[in-house]
Amino acid sequence: MTTIYHVPRTRSVRPIWLCLELDMPFDIVSVDFSPDYRNSPEWRAISPAGKIPVLKDGDVTMFESGAMVEFILDRYGEGRLRPKQGTAEHAAYLQWSWFAEATLVRPLGLVRLMKTAADNTSSVIEDTRQKVRTALQAVETGLANSEFLLPMGFSAADIMMGYSLELLLQLNLLADSFPNVRAYLTRLKTRNACKTALHT
Repeated sequence: MTTIYHVPRTRSVRPIWLCLELDMPFDIVSVDFSPDYRNSPEWRAISPAGKIPVLKDGDVTMFESGAMVEFILDRYGEGRLRPKQGTAEHAAYLQWSWFAEATLVRPLGLVRLMKTAADNTSSVIEDTRQKVRTALQAVETGLANSEFLLPMGFSAADIMMGYSLELLLQLNLLADSFPNVRAYLTRLKTRNACKTALHT
């Protein structure tokens, strides 16, 4: 049985959403998100980096949400929700999946860090916000003639991207100047699996 250690509205949304899309059985364990618990020996024994989510499946334990998505597809996907490996479409799938985390939302941690710094970092914060806008423009362009990121239609890359965009929306960083992106996120949020994952 797949078990996902979960805190609402965190990156655990991604593997939960995927499990729901695949209609596969899984368990959710709610986790205390306080710094004290995340730094405790109990939690570090489960998640050495202190990160959430954690996935356990038999002899496998993981603490990176994007890797969980790939693992779940490898073990339970049966060819669903991603293109065939080695194809051009699979290359695009990988690009959008990792872009969603490594490029689109990576600057957010820097913004939070800089806001707590003692010195004046307003120019650094603005530079970081510009990086987010540039990344959003890439998504806007990629969605110019498509409902989803890939020609195959909805895929796990949309799960990766959907969570990142929802995070930006919650932080008021998803501007009206990206109409394709906002319409895309609205489409994703009409999916029953997405709705359930976001409210779990």
